[in-house]
Amino acid sequence: MLGKSKAFPGFSVDDIQAAKRFYGDTLGLEVSESNGMLDVKLGSGTSVLVYPKRNHQPATYTVLNFPVPDIEQAVTDLEARGVRFEHYGGELQTDERGIMRGGGGPPIAWFKDPAGNILSVLQ
Repeated sequence: MLGKSKAFPGFSVDDIQAAKRFYGDTLGLEVSESNGMLDVKLGSGTSVLVYPKRNHQPATYTVLNFPVPDIEQAVTDLEARGVRFEHYGGELQTDERGIMRGGGGPPIAWFKDPAGNILSVLQ
């Protein structure tokens, strides 16, 4: 029934204007605003709907993953734009830069948007 539907992901934020600045200016994505919501265009051609929610609770999982060819450079570039990377212990042990290496997956570093939603860059 929905096999040919052009589905798209979405998630909430508590401040649309802060999200617009973060996704557009900080991350450099194409962002448009309509009806109080954001349409964020990803390099893959997919769009993400970012919508306001008064009682927003940040996602406790990664809502967007950005594949990059060089994670070291991506972390450096994002830090220069004010992004702060998360540091985890235990199974998600990250290094001093916030990059997890090993663990059976690609090198990955997590950061949050202004609403507290978790994003990542991974190589």
